[in-house]
Amino acid sequence: MNQSNTINDLEYINQIYKRILDEVDVGIHAVDKTGKTIIYNKKMTQIESMDCHDVMNKNLLDVFMFKDGQASTLVKALQGGKATCNVKQTYFNNKGNEITTINNTIPIYYENTISGAVEIAKDVTKLEKLMKGNLKQKGTTKYTFDSIIGKSTAIKEVIEVAKRAARTSSYILIVGETGTGKELFSQSIHHASNRLSAPFISQNCAALPDNLIEGLLFGTKRGAFTGAVDYPGLFEQANGGSLQLDEINSLNLNLQAKLLRALQEKTIRRIGDTKETPIDVRVIANINEDPIDAIAQHHLRKDLYYRLGVVTIFLPPLRERKEDIPLLVENFIEKYNQLFQMNVRGLHVDVLKSFLEYEWHGNVRELEHVIEAAMNIMLDEEMITYSHLPYHYRTKMDLNKEKMATTSIDSFISKENDSVLLLKEQLELFEKNYLEHILKQNQHNISKTAKLLGLSRQSLQYRMRKLHI
Repeated sequence: MNQSNTINDLEYINQIYKRILDEVDVGIHAVDKTGKTIIYNKKMTQIESMDCHDVMNKNLLDVFMFKDGQASTLVKALQGGKATCNVKQTYFNNKGNEITTINNTIPIYYENTISGAVEIAKDVTKLEKLMKGNLKQKGTTKYTFDSIIGKSTAIKEVIEVAKRAARTSSYILIVGETGTGKELFSQSIHHASNRLSAPFISQNCAALPDNLIEGLLFGTKRGAFTGAVDYPGLFEQANGGSLQLDEINSLNLNLQAKLLRALQEKTIRRIGDTKETPIDVRVIANINEDPIDAIAQHHLRKDLYYRLGVVTIFLPPLRERKEDIPLLVENFIEKYNQLFQMNVRGLHVDVLKSFLEYEWHGNVRELEHVIEAAMNIMLDEEMITYSHLPYHYRTKMDLNKEKMATTSIDSFISKENDSVLLLKEQLELFEKNYLEHILKQNQHNISKTAKLLGLSRQSLQYRMRKLHI
């Protein structure tokens, strides 16, 4: 074989090695005997959020920072010549971002002398943050049933069902559109139960990929996979208390089957473990779509629904309890008055009218965001006017007004002689029609109608007499 063929063969083999290094799902970082990086694969750039050129051919101690009292596992391998296995290391990249990895590190010998070191790393940064975050949540609930704002029949009936369910330890499924207050009800149920002093832990199942959520829920056994350490899952952390699983329909069906088994057997098995661990956890699951639709679309297992839905609570959307809007608005204005050091007193009557007409697809959360956005652009004004409302809200309402305008104006035209009413008469006719409409909606309850309109009872009665209602 001539020299040209040998060079070509080496280049070919190097290309294969490089491709393999970049395809494996672990980080690989190798340094020479001086600590200068000579191998840094694609996965390692992802784990450490670094560009290859920021690390290659540079001393790793010039690039990375380590916590006080901690040394780089690569440096330890270079200096001491000792291999380490499944060692957790927390350090900082060149942007100051914290990274946590589980490392297997080995020294490289050439002619009985340490010539470098290589590290194989598994990223657990996200899992570490989640575990710390969830541990902080133990026993912390800031919402109670007193936090739920509303006097409508729809919301009062739901609160009563939830209060009764709080007395038992049965699993609960809370069904509601985004922004209807599922988290608020979950915490209130825990707070009203005999598990109050035990942990309350909440996890959004849609926030993580399947490979992370399984370990997070059930825990991991050291050595189960590369980088796996002993971690208690959320079920173990919530033992004796409540575990809220939000957007349960986002879990894949295989993971739902494992969850179902845990709920039925009241035991869990960590990933990689052979031992069953008994648990005493009340699961409060939340779902943002109709469970029957979720089953039909294969988002939710039917058997899991039957197990979770021992008690099913359906939260009404805001459009079905619009009589609660004035109370909610008052609460949000008070909240942001305190936060922003303002003195806003309420809504202009036109704003309240538009709020009562709006569909609120984002529900209570959207209403709060509209109030917050409006108060952010106010100066010394005391009333929120239409001009203060966010652009997206005004755009939607203006489209609705255009549709209503033709019908409303046509109704003001005399059918007898096609003459147009004077402006004053036109406004009075509109006001009369509107008041009659709202009164009818509220079964002619004066107090309730006055509150919805932002008027005193006496003021409403005066206008009714004036308009001959």
